[in-house]
Amino acid sequence: MSILRSVLRGCGSYLPAQILTNAELAKKVDTSDEWIVQRTGIRQRHIAADGETTGTLGLKAAQAALADAGIPASEVDLIIVATATPDHTFPATATEIQAALGISHGAAFDLQAVCSGFVFALATADKFLASGAATTALVIGAETFSRILDWEDRGTCVLFGDGAGAVVLRAEPGTGTLADRGVLTTHIRSDGRYMNKLYVDGGAGSTKTVGMLRMEGREVFKHAVVKLAETVQHTFAETGLSGADIDWFVPHQANRRIIDATADKLGIGHERVVITVDKHGNTSAASIPLALADAHSDGRIKPGQLVLIEAMGGGFTWGSALIRW
Repeated sequence: MSILRSVLRGCGSYLPAQILTNAELAKKVDTSDEWIVQRTGIRQRHIAADGETTGTLGLKAAQAALADAGIPASEVDLIIVATATPDHTFPATATEIQAALGISHGAAFDLQAVCSGFVFALATADKFLASGAATTALVIGAETFSRILDWEDRGTCVLFGDGAGAVVLRAEPGTGTLADRGVLTTHIRSDGRYMNKLYVDGGAGSTKTVGMLRMEGREVFKHAVVKLAETVQHTFAETGLSGADIDWFVPHQANRRIIDATADKLGIGHERVVITVDKHGNTSAASIPLALADAHSDGRIKPGQLVLIEAMGGGFTWGSALIRW
């Protein structure tokens, strides 16, 4: 039986030039490099310059992904930007990127699922492509979290950074088996009962302000490993695969201890886990595509390999996707 698969044709990324190290942060807030590394694995993060926005970061990542795919922007008929830090309340940052790419057809919209945003956006794009509603999609994760941080709160300001990553997906025929290239399965979940564990204390509809990020770190950590492992177990149950079958595990880059604990729970060796949290910090919806682009550009991820991605974010939201590269 022939079906349409969402085949990943290109990856791209963009990181602001400014780097903020742990040592530099320690001059601003009561913390230290040792404290941050021990608890999170983070050593530095990138910070957007005054003239850089979520849209400009996302545009550069999109251009890099299109160049990597060898596909002109004119062939893109769907753009989804996963972000919790859009340039405007409206219009969507995706339409800004669409216009900058010279595209005036198809659809462009933002998707908000915080750190799970890229997984949710990938799952959404896959549905469009698999149904024939679109043929070529740009899925972008872009964030400027530095703009919503309380720089006096050492529990949060040390964790996050700015950046953008993007992938190009194209609808191509497959056989409907796990041997197909492309997105094989996606699972997304949310549970609003936990919204006050990780949130921003502002918004146009409530306080008329942007607000700042607030988090109960221990509570988030407690739920993260359980929920992340749970969503991947659904993938294993559906496909009959196990951790031993995964070539590369590319998790949301929030905390090295969460990543290691999840990999252990899933039976995935640490040598098969892509880690960028030390260099990028937590870039929310941008973290997975940034990590994918990193491992793709240096040749670690090869055509035909199985790549597992997963993330959890405020809401709570969480999800996973299995891709054959």
